[in-house]
Amino acid sequence: MSKLLLKNVRLEEAYEHENEHIVATRTGIYDVLIVDGHVQQVDNNIVADGDVEVVDAQKQLLVPSFREMHIHIDKTYFGGEWQAPRPITKGILTRIEEERTLLPKQLPTAAYRAEEMVKWLISQGHTHIRSHCNVDPQIGTKHIDITKQVLEKYQDQITYEIVAFPQHGLLRSNVEELIREAMAMGATLVGGVDPSIVDRNIEKSLHTTMGIAQDYNAGIDIHIHTANTLGEFEFYKLIELTKQAKKEGQVTISHAMALADLEQSRLEDLVQAMAAVQMDVTTTVPTDLNRSTIPMPYLYNNGVKVSVGHDSLTDHWSPYGTGNTIMKLNVMAQRFRFIDEYSLSRAWKYASGGITPLNDVGERVWPQAGDKANMLLVDGVSTAHVIARRCPISTVISQGKIIHQQEVGELKGEFR
Repeated sequence: MSKLLLKNVRLEEAYEHENEHIVATRTGIYDVLIVDGHVQQVDNNIVADGDVEVVDAQKQLLVPSFREMHIHIDKTYFGGEWQAPRPITKGILTRIEEERTLLPKQLPTAAYRAEEMVKWLISQGHTHIRSHCNVDPQIGTKHIDITKQVLEKYQDQITYEIVAFPQHGLLRSNVEELIREAMAMGATLVGGVDPSIVDRNIEKSLHTTMGIAQDYNAGIDIHIHTANTLGEFEFYKLIELTKQAKKEGQVTISHAMALADLEQSRLEDLVQAMAAVQMDVTTTVPTDLNRSTIPMPYLYNNGVKVSVGHDSLTDHWSPYGTGNTIMKLNVMAQRFRFIDEYSLSRAWKYASGGITPLNDVGERVWPQAGDKANMLLVDGVSTAHVIARRCPISTVISQGKIIHQQEVGELKGEFR
């Protein structure tokens, strides 16, 4: 039996109101006892018997940990020498052509760099990682093997999923059998990318993807960057197939750019259809100010769960990834003009699998006895404060065990 006692942690208790407006978050100082990976008790002055690890939180805020729902640990420059991406001349096809020669060259360093990325993501508060993993004619399923080995090495610290991802197109690169091999090797989700732009055959691409998912009793995470009504058409086709295959609650659309383009009535109809099959969306919250962000709050409030991911830290696609999800939520908050205590605090759910310390009406719902002990100690006074001021994480706890820790006196937040 493992025991961890967190002394003097700051927990959110309720919202404070002024003239019917929420203006602050009331907090209190508590002890939290964790036994065998779950919260057992939340109270004042807990005294634990037996062999117990005791940590004085020094009044730091306790918050739910993060879930990294969109990352490619298998192809990265992270941990290696600095390289900026080459100019794009053919859109996504530029990067696909590059990978035909680049990824085989990177194989000798792929495992080391993947592990460096995992360690960094852990330090940034992630206790779950969903990694997309290239399957293509040049490298076959070698990246699946590398990704599995790296993530298995950290299975006592994090949970994870592996997406068998046909980056060069399921049909375009003729990799159906390789994707099936990847699933047999232990990939947990079937990936896909732009049935219209890359595969240029929406029906066959989506039918083939769903067929593999059915054969391996797996879910789907498909990347659809396609804009406007063509993207909308792809979504509806995927919704139709999800119903036919009885895959409700097992399909994710990553990026989902079209959701930012549709006029309101079309958006409402599409979101209703997505919610009906429990389809969810993952976004990187693009920082390109020339591109609208998908309407995350509207989607979530209308039954479509939305999560965030970083996509990359630095690779041949982009040099800008940080792995810092607090920063990611800060960008999201700015894009949606979240400036008050309430709206800032509600943003946490997009990175935590929906878990927030307070519910929408301000009742403390986390942590409670029985909850999984996946949590962070942060040098902040409320989740709103942490997101707005990018407060630093000192301690990462996964399944009741400390997996990363930094001395409070060494913390350096960007803004206080």
